[in-house]
Parts: sequence; C-alpha cells; structure tokens
Amino acid sequence: MENEQTRHVSVMLEEVMEYLRPQPGGHYIDGTLGGGGHTSVLLERSAPDGKVLGIDTDSKAQARVQARLSKEVAEGRLILSHGNFSDMERLAQEAQFTSVDGILLDLGFSSDQMDDPQRGFSFSADGPLDMRLSQDLSLTAADLVNNTGEEELADIFWRYGEERRSRQIARRIGRERQKRAITRTSQLAEIAAAGVPYKYGAIHPATRVFQALRIAVNQELESLETALPQMLSLLQAGGKQGRMVIIAFHSLEDRIVKEFLRREARDCLCPPRIPMCICGHKASLRILTNKPIVPGEQEVAANPRARSARVRAAEVLLKA
Repeated sequence: MENEQTRHVSVMLEEVMEYLRPQPGGHYIDGTLGGGGHTSVLLERSAPDGKVLGIDTDSKAQARVQARLSKEVAEGRLILSHGNFSDMERLAQEAQFTSVDGILLDLGFSSDQMDDPQRGFSFSADGPLDMRLSQDLSLTAADLVNNTGEEELADIFWRYGEERRSRQIARRIGRERQKRAITRTSQLAEIAAAGVPYKYGAIHPATRVFQALRIAVNQELESLETALPQMLSLLQAGGKQGRMVIIAFHSLEDRIVKEFLRREARDCLCPPRIPMCICGHKASLRILTNKPIVPGEQEVAANPRARSARVRAAEVLLKA
C-alpha cells in the first residue's frame, strides 16, 4: 500500500481493519492520517461509495497523502482536514462528515517525520531541536530546553519519559546552556547520554528524554484525553454500533485509553463506599480487546518500529 511518496509502513494494518470492519458505503475517520496507509485500505474496503475523513496537524503529511490519493480526493471519497485530532468534532462538522461508522487513532509518528533531520524528532542524525508536529505551534523543544527551570525540566523528563535520571540530566542541561544555547539534536543527545554505557541494539540513553520533550511540545497526552470523548460522541451521533480503534506506543498513552474505555464500559462510576448509584452513568461502550493486541513476530522483524504498538478497540452500545 505504500509508495515512493512515503517511507512510512502502517502498523498492525490487518488487526486495525479486523476491528474497524470497513464496509461499502461506510464513513470512517482517520484522526492521524500520517502516511495514509490505513486510510488507503479503508477506502479500498469501503468502495465503491465509502468515505474517509483524514485529519492531520502536519501539513507536509497531508500534502503527501493528497498527491498519493488524488483520485479519491477528486471523487470526494477522501476529505482531508488540517488540524489536531483533539478538535475532531469541530473538524467533522466543518467537513459535513456525519453518520460515522468507525474512527482510528494511530498515536505513533510516521517514518517520514522521524527520519527527517530537519524535524528534530530523532537523534540518529543531527538537526534542529524542533519536534513540532505542526508548524502552527510556536514552542519548540529548543525553547523548552533553554528556557525551562531545571526542576520543571526534570518533572517533564520523569512524567512524560519515565526517565529515572531526570534530575541529573536536567542539572547537566542547566550547566551546558550557561555556556551556549542547546539548539541541535546531537547536543541534547550527548548531554542526556553522558556517563551512561550504551551497547548497540539497546535503548539509547537519550530516548526517554526525546520522548518526553516531544510529548510536552505537542501536548500529546492532553490532546488524547480531549479526543476520546469526542470520538465517542461522533460515533453515538451516527446511531449505529460504530467502533473506535486506538494504537498507542507507550504506557502513558495506553493507560489513558484503557482507563477511558473501562470507564465508559461501566454502568456506575460511584465510589465503592456508596451503597446505591447516584451518578446515573450508563455504559456507552463494549470493550472488544480485554488485553491490548500486539504485533506479531513477523511484523516486528519486518518493521522494528512496530514493536511497541498496542491496539485497543471498543464498540458503541445502542441506546435502548
């Protein structure tokens, strides 16, 4: 499904389709368009008259998909929307995209983004310390690293990267930025990895610091928490047993998804000490994945970036 316009390989493609169950004439939202791999299969399997709303905050990703799927765009089967999935309800309304049958969120970053040194997401090649998914954002990773207090930096590394050396790294950054501004990915990687033995094939000592900064710059967890109720609302508005599928890549994202699905699959949210339900909450979802679905050995061997993927899915319950 991929071509020369994108280097990205879609993760857990068949598993996603198994839970979304695209059908001819169905309406689907891909909240994280990326390289367009999931979207192209949704279009194929919902042909001849199915539609997909593809949302992405990265204008470069959107331009690649528009070129790649120009036929479907011209036919009106693919509607492209520039924005963050945290604004999904508004974007869907603006696109007049109603009666939604399924919604996908792939929370990973595309290879096109990760492998471009100018985006600053990776330390495998030197580049500007940027990390913004959208150029509409004003705050870069360099801004955070150079202007945030050491204690707050340490909190970012611990909260978003679960980095055990968070305070040590923050102090080292504080010392280094007094000498010169930290503006390159290679600078930060060297600081974060200083004094830590590293064997090829193991997790690089700077990995968690880069993850934490990326999450903070793009407000990824806040966006996810905002998007999940909107996904449910859009599916409920369709009046069908629509489905949502979310692919998470680290424990912080997966925990948010798991807790949301569990909460919405329960009839009562009252604390155990209250003998009678007073909240009035009714289950709105049926969880389809008791445990997250993980990629198989063959996929991981072919695409090592898939190794941390976790798929969770749920189906909307129709009101009696």
